[in-house]
Amino acid sequence: MRLGFLGAAGEVTGSCTLVEAAGLRFVVDCGMFQGGSEARGKNQRALHFGCDMRQINFVLLTHAHIDHSGLLPRLVMLGYRGPIYATLATIDLLRVLLPDSAHIQEKEAEWYLRNRYRRGMDPRAIPMPLYSVEQALAALRLLRPVRYGEVLHPAGDVSVHFHDAGHILGSAWLEVSVGNAGQKRRLIFSGDLGQPDRPVLLDPQQPDGEADALLVESTYGDRRHRSLAETEDEIVEVCARTWAAGGNLIIPSFAVGRTQEIIYLLTKLVRSRRLQPLKVYVDSPMASIATRITLTHPELLDTETHELIAWQQAHPELLELEFVADVERSKELNDIRSGAVIISASGMCEAGRIKYHLRENLPRRECSILIAGFQAAGTLGRRLVDGARLVRIFGQQVPVRARIATVGGLSAHADQAALLDWLGGFQRPPRYCFVGHGEARAAAALVAAIKVRYDWPEVRATVPGEFVSL
Repeated sequence: MRLGFLGAAGEVTGSCTLVEAAGLRFVVDCGMFQGGSEARGKNQRALHFGCDMRQINFVLLTHAHIDHSGLLPRLVMLGYRGPIYATLATIDLLRVLLPDSAHIQEKEAEWYLRNRYRRGMDPRAIPMPLYSVEQALAALRLLRPVRYGEVLHPAGDVSVHFHDAGHILGSAWLEVSVGNAGQKRRLIFSGDLGQPDRPVLLDPQQPDGEADALLVESTYGDRRHRSLAETEDEIVEVCARTWAAGGNLIIPSFAVGRTQEIIYLLTKLVRSRRLQPLKVYVDSPMASIATRITLTHPELLDTETHELIAWQQAHPELLELEFVADVERSKELNDIRSGAVIISASGMCEAGRIKYHLRENLPRRECSILIAGFQAAGTLGRRLVDGARLVRIFGQQVPVRARIATVGGLSAHADQAALLDWLGGFQRPPRYCFVGHGEARAAAALVAAIKVRYDWPEVRATVPGEFVSL
């Protein structure tokens, strides 16, 4: 058996693992690299499996986030025609996310083409789309639904169980059993694990057996999140400061998962009278659709979420939600000078409508920008968190005078303590434990913490592009 770590090794994007076993080749996740000037080159060079794409037997997908799914259309473009297995909710989200990803790339290429002379660009240097909308639609036709707990037999003597990972709607960690010469090998892929006792979704399911090889994420492997109560206090303080100054609160947010959690918390704080009645604009077509999809999967939501949904529907005047669809209405939001909460994508401020709201509100001292999620190295969001006083948006320099506030308890990823608790479900040490999906420092910290707490013998961080034989 051989594993190839083709992404999310030493970083948190581009998740992709190739498995070669029992005469089969299959892929776990097929994600896009994000953040920084090197991301495009990495995406263009990705998916070099050392074989014809038609020799890949199947793909397993842990969840819908683009850093785990965003290169599926490119896989199809390169010749893959096999099945892609994912949960029902993940498929619902991908029907929106993948065509949107392709559309954004096509529009960016068009913009560069229109402005190449003004910018003095060599036409050969213009970034071309990684794939087209048509190729994204072709990838969607390969999706095959799987339910949590169902036993999947994708090929040969391979069986797969999808377990709820509690990260975003439909997210899963995978239990893969591979038979060869009468022997079974059990592989566990954590995907992205959610933090227990978080709003909206059910908690991650615990592993309860053994593993020959485990690949676990480490996005926050070097730290602990603040409690949800502390996060609520931070949101109340940011809102109070912003309203007193007469400004707007701008929240860059991932369309899937994070936006729904922020709506949940704002609703909860208004219901408990810790916040005044709010007017909240969700200015992201993707987030609006993701919210509707979330409501179509009530079986995946926790009890308090059901209660808050019912309360908000009964008191719409206390938390007035407007989902902004058309571009003209989005532009009108920039005329609002105070009292607005604007939630917009993308979560790392790299694309989409959030850049327009930042351009208008960053120069205003009375406004606040609330950063509520992980910001990858090289992204605009990361530069804001790191204290940049001047940023470039749409080719122009924008001064940063607004307050940049961060909240630490809203991550969709488990922190070090939660990761260690999840690993405690194994009855005995996995023969191999590979720590990935984390920047180098976070991965190294989790490796050390696992050795201290569990004394597992074979624990190490993954290396980009490395193939290991088990």
